[in-house]
Amino acid sequence: MAVLRLNGAIGAVSPIRPGLSIGSLAASLERAFTMKRISAVALIVNSPGGSAAQSHLIYRRIRALAAEKKLPVFAFVEDAAASGGYMIACAADEIIADPASLVGSIGVVSAGFGFDKLIERIGVERRVHTQGEAKAMLDPFRPEDPADVERLKAIQADIQNLFTTLVTERRPKLGAGQNLFTGAVWSGRQALALGLVDAVGDLRTTMRARFGDKVELKLVAEAKGSLVARLLRRAGPGSTAGGVPDAWIAAVEERAAWARFGL
Repeated sequence: MAVLRLNGAIGAVSPIRPGLSIGSLAASLERAFTMKRISAVALIVNSPGGSAAQSHLIYRRIRALAAEKKLPVFAFVEDAAASGGYMIACAADEIIADPASLVGSIGVVSAGFGFDKLIERIGVERRVHTQGEAKAMLDPFRPEDPADVERLKAIQADIQNLFTTLVTERRPKLGAGQNLFTGAVWSGRQALALGLVDAVGDLRTTMRARFGDKVELKLVAEAKGSLVARLLRRAGPGSTAGGVPDAWIAAVEERAAWARFGL
């Protein structure tokens, strides 16, 4: 059995912000599904979510490869499969979570800061010239425009509809009468009762029970290491002067994503 670890926040990869994206995972996914003499692919999912587009692209690639190679896919949740992380887990035919995993957060969030009062206080005049009335939408240096907020909410609603439709199609045993699309998270055991996962357990025990004690688990790609270790490598010889501050900003962003779930 091929085993691929999907760990971290989801977003486009850049030199200063490593993360899960279709660009960073395409080759590993291809290797996982083309390994010789495998009977299934296991995904170890540990993600607080992130980019909706990247989550959906990864989801679609997994489903396409599973259909092409005619291989069942299992997702094993570690700390969390939340938001986009849960979307990716839904690409599996079965989802197995630890009883203490956090599962769900089926929703869409956008966040930012407003600096308009700050620049006014320090005497800075912002000058922006655009063609197109929505080109400077949600400019953090201007007072929030209700029209901008309405446009953003319309975009969020469309993405939420995509997400809920995907979950409903992939998880036909969702608990009846339960509103699971509020952005809430549940423990692994609660998620099982709600139909968000198929079982509670772990990779080794589950696969041995399913395929026998002699099942061989072949790890496709090792974990990238801790975020701190990656940052220290960037701060080493040959790194750019601007790389370290940018990398620490990326660290704060990723830390904030996990902190939403107390992790």
